Amino acid sequence: MWVMTVIWVVFAAMSGAAWLNLRAALVLQEQLASSLEGRDLRVNGVVMSLPRALKKGQRFQFRVDRACLDLACRKPVSLPQTILLSRYQAGNTVAVGQRWALTVRLKRPHGFQNPGGFDYEAYLFRRGIRARGYVRAHPPAILQEQAPMWGVDPFRARLGQAMRSSLSGSPYAGVLGALANGDRQGITTEQWRTFRATGTSHLMAISGLHIGLVATWVFFLWRRLWAWPGITVLWWPAPKTAALAALVAALVYAALAGFSIPTQRALIMATVVLLGIILQRRWPPRTVFAIALGLVLLLDPLAVASAGFWLSFIAVAVILHSTAFRFVRGQEGGLSQLRRGWHSWGRIQWMITIGLLPVLAIWFGQSSWVAPVANLIMIPVFSFLVVPMVLIAVLAWTLSFSGIASLVWMLAAKIVALSWPFLHMLEQLQQQPWFFGSPSMWTISAALVGIAMLLVPRGWPGRWLGIVWLLPLLTARPSAPATGEAWLTLLDVGQGLSAVVRTRQHTLVYDTGARFSPRFNTGEAVVAPYLRSQGIHRLDTLIISHGDNDHIGGAASVLKAYPDTKVLTSLPRRFAEASKCQTGQRWQWDGVDFIILHPGPDSGFTGNNNGCVLSVHSPYGSVLLPGDIERRAEVYLVGHQARDLHAQILVAPHHGSNTSSTAVFLRTVNPRLVLLPVGYRNRYRHPHANVLQRYTEQGAAIMGSPRHGAITVRLRAVGIEVESYREQHKRFWFDG
Repeated sequence: MWVMTVIWVVFAAMSGAAWLNLRAALVLQEQLASSLEGRDLRVNGVVMSLPRALKKGQRFQFRVDRACLDLACRKPVSLPQTILLSRYQAGNTVAVGQRWALTVRLKRPHGFQNPGGFDYEAYLFRRGIRARGYVRAHPPAILQEQAPMWGVDPFRARLGQAMRSSLSGSPYAGVLGALANGDRQGITTEQWRTFRATGTSHLMAISGLHIGLVATWVFFLWRRLWAWPGITVLWWPAPKTAALAALVAALVYAALAGFSIPTQRALIMATVVLLGIILQRRWPPRTVFAIALGLVLLLDPLAVASAGFWLSFIAVAVILHSTAFRFVRGQEGGLSQLRRGWHSWGRIQWMITIGLLPVLAIWFGQSSWVAPVANLIMIPVFSFLVVPMVLIAVLAWTLSFSGIASLVWMLAAKIVALSWPFLHMLEQLQQQPWFFGSPSMWTISAALVGIAMLLVPRGWPGRWLGIVWLLPLLTARPSAPATGEAWLTLLDVGQGLSAVVRTRQHTLVYDTGARFSPRFNTGEAVVAPYLRSQGIHRLDTLIISHGDNDHIGGAASVLKAYPDTKVLTSLPRRFAEASKCQTGQRWQWDGVDFIILHPGPDSGFTGNNNGCVLSVHSPYGSVLLPGDIERRAEVYLVGHQARDLHAQILVAPHHGSNTSSTAVFLRTVNPRLVLLPVGYRNRYRHPHANVLQRYTEQGAAIMGSPRHGAITVRLRAVGIEVESYREQHKRFWFDG
């Protein structure tokens, strides 16, 4: 018997792996040809998604029906079917469902790759997007066909517009919009920060919780209405008709969310449960769970590459495992039942928090200890008040009762406004989430054992030992430099610069990358997550070399994450408390010397040439961080600081621009390795070919962010060690 079980398990695993590889290959074969990158292409197709508002434009998914190299389409080309476009031109905005003829420039998906950071390439891969780019102004875009009046996406667009008009004065219009049609772009950065800090971000996704609740409400309501006349139950049993109505309701709500990937998973799980009622199958909960899991993996095997897949199924598994969430019936009074119910609800929230610890550690590197408290209150508020009111308003608006819809939406917004101080209080109470650093396999394995012990039924001997098994995950920290060692990490921030220098007990950040929009900057998206992934809870010094956005843009977010940081900059007026960096400033950390080489007090430089230049000297090698200095400053440094310029590791001045990296400067520095902080196919075309030739003639090895991601150089007693994040963490969706 056990032999057959093993055979079936092996067969299922091999079949699953083959299916996953096949689906991945089908997505990868739609790769954009490298010869088409950066060229003007004329494409005809349809807007596939609700456009997302940018600061001066829109971003949307576009289905390509035809692509050519010329307007007359004498030279057709093959493109991926789904591309991601940004449009910045004034004039008519695009809308979902419209057919357009556009002139675009595309490039392959390429995102930042850093420890602790978000994998944007994986995000695009899971959605089948194999090219992204922007719309060109000339030749002009031509609207070929308006969006159809009927259809799910046009309905979602009109619904979103109606909600924004009704709630134009409410700061929570974006929150309600996310619950109505899955469009979350109206949620502000501050609101997202509160949701993440309190572990309630899942409330903003139309997923298992909301789909299940809608199906449950419709089921019980329809069953009562169907049975009310009496004779109707003779035509068809009330539970079956209720299950069918609930299935339709779940399908409609999933359509409102645009059939996003989390919604698809939730819909499949709800369908399995409701079909069991219709077919009169009394499946045990674990059987329903297994069927739903199998169907999700069959329909979307790439779901295993998303955090949402693991979070949703593990949370459901913990709930099914627990028998605590039940209201006691019998001789107990209503108050006693209510107390017992709230106790059970609170207990299950803590069990879910414990069960999700490994997933949160692997995918996000952090957990929120206030999440159980926040969810204890906010899930009932949203599930039994906000979401029903939003959907009632949607139904009223659909039936042309716009006044009633507006009133109900405003009441729902008022409820969110009343509950928001509670979330904000928890956010302030927590101060900082629990950061795990980069968990190793052994700490995750030990944590799984500890979680299994903690989740066994009461009365099991030695349950408390599960806490001991959890301790490595909660307390272990990544390795740190030894005394005298200096570790440099050039972070991948695209066309910008941010580098981290670590010694035994100290950390310095040199520049913070760019601020791309009010909602996104690399300080928050790259620098702070990297520091947390390395177990760094205190930042000693932040150096901002100069005022260009690609160097200073993320500074505010870094200082918000690490508020007690000393700031050195050539622009002290830009910060509340900062010191000016000047030639001669020196300090030592753990046997490593830090020296500011530039600017001098009377050098007379401005702009890029006035930036802070940092030299780091350890017993095992040196690093030079020159920022964006150009030819004049380089010549000045060679004449005044030649002794301290020599370094084995050089971060390329001005991203490899031809205005920098002069021959005399390179001869003086004499680097063995040059690191290039540049963006993939950046518009400045950095690094310049002449500069690369000068590096090669100098005998230096060259590594760049686009190919290598974050680059870590360790100056150690055994020698200089170099590590590429893309090489160490290879993924099959990486380009090349």
